[in-house]
Amino acid sequence: MALDKATVARIAALARIKVTEEEQTRLAGELTQILTWIEQLNEVDTKGVEPMTSVGHLKLPMRADVVTDGGIRDKLLANAPQEARGFFAVPKVVE
Repeated sequence: MALDKATVARIAALARIKVTEEEQTRLAGELTQILTWIEQLNEVDTKGVEPMTSVGHLKLPMRADVVTDGGIRDKLLANAPQEARGFFAVPKVVE
């Protein structure tokens, strides 16, 4: 399906997008390529392929949930402009 400049101008008007004459020519070519690609997808034989409505039934790999402190507290606090009792100190923001 080939799009012309008039169709691109109509699409731009419906989308309320300002498109110049030069951009209309460029966009017509790009949109034509996209629609050609979609037409190619329609040619793919999907008989026997069950539609996938959700990925919820898939089982994701899990790792053990282990609580650690990271072991690098001192390195992290070295970046802090101010530190108090092992934590970042920040100015009070509520008066």
